[in-house]
This record gives sequence, structure tokens and C-alpha cells, in this order.
Amino acid sequence: MSGEATILHADLDAFYASVEQRDDPRLRGRAVIVGGGVVLAASYQAKARGVRSGMGGAQARRLCPDAVVVPPRMAAYSAASRAVFEVFRQTTPLVEGLSIDEAFLDVGGLRRLVGPPETIAAGLRRAVREQVGLPITVGVARTKFLAKVASGVAKPDGLLVVAPAGELAFLHPLPVERLWGVGPVTADKLRQHRIRTVGDVARLGEATLVSLLGPGAGRHLHALAHNRDPRPVQVGRRRGSMGAQHALGRSGRRPAELEAILAGLVDRVTRRLRSAARTGRTITLRLRFADYARATRSHTLAKATADTPVVLGAARGLLRAAQPEIERRGVTLIGVAVGNLGDGHVQLTLPWDRDPTAELDAAVDAVRERFGSTALTRAVLLGHDAGPEMPLLPD
Repeated sequence: MSGEATILHADLDAFYASVEQRDDPRLRGRAVIVGGGVVLAASYQAKARGVRSGMGGAQARRLCPDAVVVPPRMAAYSAASRAVFEVFRQTTPLVEGLSIDEAFLDVGGLRRLVGPPETIAAGLRRAVREQVGLPITVGVARTKFLAKVASGVAKPDGLLVVAPAGELAFLHPLPVERLWGVGPVTADKLRQHRIRTVGDVARLGEATLVSLLGPGAGRHLHALAHNRDPRPVQVGRRRGSMGAQHALGRSGRRPAELEAILAGLVDRVTRRLRSAARTGRTITLRLRFADYARATRSHTLAKATADTPVVLGAARGLLRAAQPEIERRGVTLIGVAVGNLGDGHVQLTLPWDRDPTAELDAAVDAVRERFGSTALTRAVLLGHDAGPEMPLLPD
């Protein structure tokens, strides 16, 4: 790992809402909510009133009754993303995309040609504003973890450079929620032990954290609290798995509710697989119990697939097999992932063997692409909170 702060984390601000404000001058400076049934994105004017992504539309409108609610335009967001990533690649060939609206960039070899990282980051922000018309925040640091934290602190529309000499002075006063993998449940557990800041975590021994959170999370948070993150920016790396997960909180969930949430997660994952022309064979169920222990259960299919019913059937089987343990220990997080990914090549079937659900998947994808991801909802999800998607926690 370089001793200089040369990693940039570039993150578009309120991306979907910013695209809407860019394309419709009447929305500029106003509270904007993208998505009616569930909030897909909110402008910073709406966020200031408490509106958040994943919130129900009715609650969002109660918090911000003067907000303008617009339907999602996925094609416009995809086009804007492609334009922004072209700016990234014009800046440096070392670009690692994280999602449609954020990426890591390594500018360590550009000092003699372009200037120091801070100058490059400022130029990147200016280029995105001028060429694409969108605000973007950039954090600059020595590690990927700290660059992402810096961009989060600098939002919206900001630039923050964390010099190597000041890393821990910057990091340690921040709340524990800034550490990757610390959600509401873990934060509550830490606060019960008067652990409120990253510095409090850093002052604990690794063994103490492991005893509180388990070996995976304990070691992970201990390393991040000391800004130990050796991962380089990786170019052209294809995911080995795709997944989604949802935190459930402390309230108990009936088996039918868990199956409904699982169905929503499988919908998200399989749609993502089909969009990327990928298929997979290994279905993995991830659980976090009320005692903070984690467990995974996997099943490998005979052939790779991206078909929603096939993946859902396997995931439901894993969930039902785990139900006795869930009832005994309680569950606070559920997730599903599809692994052993390939490039979408599946064995051809004869006409009389063809699965009609593949045509249904294609039709559903087409409707959601045109009218937004909330245009169609599984009947099993009606009356249930499938919840906002969370990043997958480290294994």
C-alpha cells in the first residue's frame, strides 16, 4: 500500500434525483422524491426533511408534503452513469466501479503528468459537472476504506483529502456507524458497551471485539478502526457472486414474513443477474442471529440459471431447513446470494422442455425497465416490508 493518499472514492450525490433536477429546470432547488410506492432516491432538499431511500412513499410525503414525486427513468440514469464513468476513465485507467453511481480510482502514477491527487480530484469533479451536469463528491485517502469514509463526510458536492499523517485524527472521532459493516443492530450492541466512536473501537483489543461480535466482524472492525485496508483498486474484476440482504431489527418475524422478504431479495438478485447476462449455480442463504452470530447455508444446482423461480425455490428450501434454528435463536438479518457465476450460457432446451417462467422473467424485466422497479410487485410482498437493500457484509 502506497504511503501517499492516492485513492479516490467518487460518489454522485443523490444520483437519480440529481438527474431529474438536471433534466427538468423546474425541479432545481426543490425537494424531489424518485419513486412513489417506495423512495428510490431523494434530493438533499428532501433528505433535510428526513426522507430516505427505501422509505415508504406515504411516510415520505408526510415528512415532506411539498416534495415533487417523479417516476424513475432507468434509461436516463444508465446513460448518465455511462457518461460519468467515461470521465473516470479519462482521468485514470485504474477505475473500479462499485455501483451505477460510485467508483474507486487510483491516481498514484499521475503526479508528474497531471499533478497531486487533490488537483486530480478537483479536476474530476469539475469535468463531471461540465460534461455530465451532475454534482459529485470525492474523498481522497491512502486506503479504499478511508477514501469512502472521506467522501461520506464531504457530502454533498464536496472534496475531502485525508493526509496520511492525519488519518487516525480524522477517523477516530467519527461515530461507529462509519465503519463498514456496522448497521443499526451492531451499533446498538456497541453502544450498550459505551462504544460510540471509531476511536472507542480502536482502543479495544481484537479479542474483546471478537467476544462481542464474533470472529469475522470483530477482526474486520478492529482492522478498519486502525485504517488497515490493503486492498488495491482492481480493474476489470468480475464478481464471483451477486447478492442482497436486509436487516430485520429486533422484532420477531413469522415464517411467512421471512419468505416474503426472501422473495423480494431473490427478485432483486435475479434481475441483476439477467441484466448483466450472468448465471450462477450456488444459492447461499445468509443469516445473522439475535446473538450476533452468523451462518450461511448453500445449495448447488445441477446447472447455472438466472431464473427467478428456480433460485427462489432453492432459497426457500434453505430458509425452511434453517427455521428451527431461527425460532430458537431469533434472526436480525437475512440475505441471499448466487455464486459460481458464469457468462449467461445455459444449456439449450427443446421446445417442449422450455420453462415458461423464463418468458415471464423477461416480461417482468421489460416492464420494470420501462416503468421503474416498483411498477410490479410480487403478491406475496403486499402488506409486508421487504425493506431497503443493504450492502453484503464481509464473510
